[in-house]
Amino acid sequence: MRGMSPYSNAGLRALDLAHVWHPCTQMKDHESTMPLVPIRSGAGVWLEDPDGHRYLDAISSWWVNLWGHAHPRINAAVQEQLHRLPHVMFAGFTHEPAARLAAELTALAPTGLNRCFFADSGSASIEVAVKMSFHYWQNVGRTGKTRFVTLANSYHGETLGALAVGSVELYKAIYRPLLMDVITVASPDASNGEPGETADDVARRRAAEFEAVLAEQADSIAAVILEPLVQCAGNMRMYDPLYLRLVREACDRHAVHLIADEIAVGFGRTGTLFACEQAGITPDFLCLSKGLTAGYLPMSVVLTRESIYAAFYDEYIKLNAFLHSHSYSGNPLACAAALASLELFRERDALVANQTLAAHLGAATHSAFSAHPHVAEIRQCGMIVAVEFVRDRQARQNFDWRERRHLHIYRHALKRGVLLRPLGNVIYFMPPYVITPAEIDLMVTVAREGLDLAVSAAV
Repeated sequence: MRGMSPYSNAGLRALDLAHVWHPCTQMKDHESTMPLVPIRSGAGVWLEDPDGHRYLDAISSWWVNLWGHAHPRINAAVQEQLHRLPHVMFAGFTHEPAARLAAELTALAPTGLNRCFFADSGSASIEVAVKMSFHYWQNVGRTGKTRFVTLANSYHGETLGALAVGSVELYKAIYRPLLMDVITVASPDASNGEPGETADDVARRRAAEFEAVLAEQADSIAAVILEPLVQCAGNMRMYDPLYLRLVREACDRHAVHLIADEIAVGFGRTGTLFACEQAGITPDFLCLSKGLTAGYLPMSVVLTRESIYAAFYDEYIKLNAFLHSHSYSGNPLACAAALASLELFRERDALVANQTLAAHLGAATHSAFSAHPHVAEIRQCGMIVAVEFVRDRQARQNFDWRERRHLHIYRHALKRGVLLRPLGNVIYFMPPYVITPAEIDLMVTVAREGLDLAVSAAV
C-alpha cells in the first residue's frame, strides 16, 4: 500500500490547515482536539497515511464504500471508461454506461420504478424528488398540493430544499429563515415506544398519527419523505418495516407521494438490496447515492414511476418539462463504477454473504457491550449496528453533549488503527462488505476500549 508522497503527516496537515475548509467540522478542532488524519492510499477495509499507519475503515468512509478501497474490478472498469469517454454533457446526448445503468437499476428496484433521473449528490437527489413531486401536482392541476411531510429526527442532506425536509436541529436551526415550512410527524423509532410496546406497536401508532395528518391536510400535501428503516444521521434510530407499508397505504388513500430516501440505506446495508423491499412497497420516488458508485465518484439518481414521467411529457410550448440539470449528470466514469459494483453483487451473492457477516457483527457487539453499565441499547439492521451509551443506564440519562465524550472513542480508535466516528453518544459500525470476522472482532474490541475511556474520563 506504500506509495511515493512528498508529504509526511505533519507536512500535509500544515498544508491543509493553511488552505482547506472541511465539511461538518469546527475547523478549530483540527488544530489540537482532532488533528487531521492524512490518507494517501487504501486497500480493502484499510486506509494508510503517509507515515505508514493503517486504519480499519469501520464506517465505510461516511457510508459510501461497499467493496473496500481500490477494488481491482471497479478500478479496471473506471480506468477502461477513462480512456474511452470521461464525460459528455447529458442534455441531448447519451452514452452506454448511463443507459445500461438506468436499465439495470430499474430492473432491480421495487416494481414500477422505471425512469431514472441522474444527479451528482445525495442532497441533489432529494432536491430533484421534492421538485418533481411539487411540479407533478402543478402539471396535473392539483396546484394546492405544495407542502411536504417529514419525520422527526430525519436527515436528508444540507442543500436548502433537502435541509428543509429534514428535522435534525443541529444542522437545520440556524438556516430556518431560509427554508420552506414543512409538516413534521413523530418518528416511528422503536426505541421511543411506551412501556410494553413492541416495535410493531410503535409502527402502528405512529402510522395512525401520520394518516390523521393526511386525512386533514392531504389537499395541501405533495409528498411525505422518509428514510426507510434507519434514520442514519439521526443517531442510527431504527423502526419496523410495518410502518413503511402502512404509510404507503395511507399515501395511496389520500393521493400523496411517498419519497424514499435510501441514500444511506440502499445497496444492501439493511440486508436487502433496497430497504423498501422489507415492507414489500414501491415508493413514488427512490433516491439513491453513496453506495451507488461504491465509494468511487459522486453521483445520485432518482427513480420514479412512468405515470409521473408522463405528466411532464408534452409539447415544448406547454412549458411543463422538468428543467432541472447538473453539469455532471450521468457521468460515464461514475456510471462505470456503479455498473461494476452491481456486477460484484451478482457474482459474490453479496446479500447472502452479508447475512453471515451481519450475524457475526451482531454477536460480537452484543458480547462486548450488552452487559456494559453505560450501554442503554444495541440496535441492528443488517450490516448497520449501533451502540447507544448513557451516563445512567437505568434512568436513561445522557451525558451532557458539551462533554464530547465520543471524542475519546474516536481518538483511541485511531491510536489502535480503527476509524470510528460516533454520532454523539452512539457508536456505530457500517463496514465495507469485504470485512472479515477477525477484522469485525478488532473494530468491536477497540470500540469497547474506547467506551470505557469515554465514560470514565474526567471533564
